[in-house]
Amino acid sequence: MTVTLASLSQQTGLAVLDHLEQSVSIPVVDGLQAQGDLIVVPLSLLASSVKVSSDWTPVSWTDVPPEGIELLRGAAGGNPHTLVADPGTCRWTPNVADSDGLAIGVFETSAVAYLLHPEHGATGCTPGTYVIRRQREHEGRRARLVAD
Repeated sequence: MTVTLASLSQQTGLAVLDHLEQSVSIPVVDGLQAQGDLIVVPLSLLASSVKVSSDWTPVSWTDVPPEGIELLRGAAGGNPHTLVADPGTCRWTPNVADSDGLAIGVFETSAVAYLLHPEHGATGCTPGTYVIRRQREHEGRRARLVAD
């Protein structure tokens, strides 16, 4: 089945901005992908610096419901980045240790999962395990988080 921006928007109840073509098929990528202030990285690429763990409680996973899970809201309460998947195919945890301090969580998916944003549209991730990280930009020797 082809997933479009319109069908994801309807499934989640999250409206996308009018400038986006709603009938477009969502691209599915196997690897790195960025969306505004977030970057999606296969865990295997960060295995030396990111661990799914928690020193204070057992790691808890949350099944991603059809309407999605908000991962991050843009700067100053802006638009949300939402992880969307079919029932029973994807789970999420914010219980991560990241030596760079950029990871906000990890998701595992056995089917295509989508990252939806009202301004940027959507992208799909092939089955696998991924780290969701904040993006940073560098200006000379200074680095700062990307504000979306």
